[in-house]
Amino acid sequence: MDTAASDLASLLRTSRLNAALGWGLTAIIGLTTVANLVLGNVLWAGFAGIVGGLAILPPLAHRDPKAMIPWEVFVLAALPLLGYTFGVNVAFREVTTYLSVAALALLVAVELQLFTTVEMNYQFALLFIVVSTLAFAGLWAVSRWVSDIYLGTTLLLDPTLSEDVVEEHLMWEFIASAVAGLLAGLVFELYVRRYASDRTGGDLA
Repeated sequence: MDTAASDLASLLRTSRLNAALGWGLTAIIGLTTVANLVLGNVLWAGFAGIVGGLAILPPLAHRDPKAMIPWEVFVLAALPLLGYTFGVNVAFREVTTYLSVAALALLVAVELQLFTTVEMNYQFALLFIVVSTLAFAGLWAVSRWVSDIYLGTTLLLDPTLSEDVVEEHLMWEFIASAVAGLLAGLVFELYVRRYASDRTGGDLA
C-alpha cells in the first residue's frame, strides 16, 4: 500500500473522545431514522440508515468500539438529515445536502480502503467523491420522482409549481451537487493530509 493510500486509511481513529462523540452521533442518527419512519419519510429514513450503517461498520469489523471514523465527518453527513427531520431551516439546503452526500462518499472511500483490496490515492479519492456526489444527485431526483408518483408525496413534483419551475430547481440542484462535491473533495484532501502529517504512530485525538 502506498503512502497516500495509507494516509487515507489513517482517518480511522481509536481515541476515547472521538469514539464517544461518534457513538453519540450514531445514536442521534438512529433516532432520526425511527422518527422519519414514524413520520412516513421513507427516503430520509433510508438516508439516515445508510449514515448509521457506515458509522458502525468499522467498530463492528474491528471488534473495537473505539475504532470510529472522525466525528467531524459524521456531523457534516448528518446536518441536512437532522435539519430536515426537526424542521430546522438550513441555509443553502441543496449545498448542505450534497456536502452530506460528499461526506458519505468519503466514508465509503475510507471503508473500501480498510475492508477491501481497493487502494485509493488522494487524487482518485477526490474524483470518487465528486463523481459519487453527482451520481447521487441523479439517483435522489429519480427516487423523489418515484415517491411522488407512487406514494403521493410532493418531494419533487410540487402541484403548486409549474413544470418549468420544477425543472429549473432540479438543474440548480445538479449545480449545487457539483459545487459541493468539488468543495468537499478539496477540503477532505486537506483534512486527510493534515491528519496524516500529525500522526506520530499513536492514536489520533
